[in-house]
Amino acid sequence: MSTAGKVIKCKAAVLWELKKPLSIEEVEVAPPKAYEVRIKMVATGICRTDDHVINGNFVTPLPVILGHEGAGIVESIGEGVTAVKPGDNVIPLCVPQCGKCAICKHPEANYCRKMDLTNLRGTMQDGTTRFTCRKKPIHHFINTSTFSEYIVVDEISVVKIDAAAPLEKVCLIGCAFSTGYGSAINVAKVTPGSTCAVFGLGGIGLSAIIGCKAAGAAMIIGVDINKGKFAKAKELGATECINPQDFKKPIHEVLKEMTGGGVDFSFEAIGQIDTVLEALLCCHEAFGVSVIIGEPPASQNLSMNPILLLTGRTWKGALLGGFKSKDSVPKLVVDFLAKKFPLDPLITHVLPFEKINEGFDLLRSGKSIRTVLKF
Repeated sequence: MSTAGKVIKCKAAVLWELKKPLSIEEVEVAPPKAYEVRIKMVATGICRTDDHVINGNFVTPLPVILGHEGAGIVESIGEGVTAVKPGDNVIPLCVPQCGKCAICKHPEANYCRKMDLTNLRGTMQDGTTRFTCRKKPIHHFINTSTFSEYIVVDEISVVKIDAAAPLEKVCLIGCAFSTGYGSAINVAKVTPGSTCAVFGLGGIGLSAIIGCKAAGAAMIIGVDINKGKFAKAKELGATECINPQDFKKPIHEVLKEMTGGGVDFSFEAIGQIDTVLEALLCCHEAFGVSVIIGEPPASQNLSMNPILLLTGRTWKGALLGGFKSKDSVPKLVVDFLAKKFPLDPLITHVLPFEKINEGFDLLRSGKSIRTVLKF
């Protein structure tokens, strides 16, 4: 029996309070309004950004259904939707692409004006929510909320992908892979024969290593305090890995000594103020490029001497690796199917959706790279 136009009751993981486990609840998911799409989720990854919300370091309205890295199948569409149809395999887009704003029209920018990252409302574009639990409205999270069996997204926040793609793998293209890989390819524009340093060897950092290798970097140094991630980093392209705790001097000094003055490109994929600065300091003072990838705590500011940039360094940041989401995500899926890059090494655990809190425990303990939840 068709569910189109009807409220769907399903399971979702709701965050009611900060620093508390997610609660598996029965939620009601309203049908899509005009220019909206309802998706039956198949798989979703657990990202550090979701954990930042739980810990209170990334502020969004509560209660909320988190998750922003997923893949699923269109269940129904609202009036006026033309981009997808029921039955299409899709990836929800945490960075939308409206195609109309000045940023979407800019050839090298992707931070669409419809994105609400700097002032999170937790709603659809019309200012309302489609989730209800215990007779209370539940907020959405960065245009997606993939920790639910069914979700509703705006048409600008979803894209059709090749039906041959395994959804439990390409869901990573919704965040982790695109963010890291694109930071190397699009944002830093890593050059052949160059030297690179990647701070943080989680899913995003390892994806940055894949990007650096694809761009032809000659030296790729992984930096992490968890030595258990070094083997995976080297498998994916790191030429060597170092642990800052093994040295008595700041890690930027170590990296400058290793590279004869500083790396050409550095990437901060952790989201901590101190490592953001270390990543900037380790790149060459005259021509180094440092890219901020990790989501830093909302309440903290960074103090730095402008002379660090005056000498010639470039300091950059980007969301989703600078990719225009609707244009690029389907192409990345095709590239994955063509074996142009791997995703399997990034997925260390696959769990049923109901074990979502176990997935977060694996993340916090450093035992996982990416945990994928299957519905």
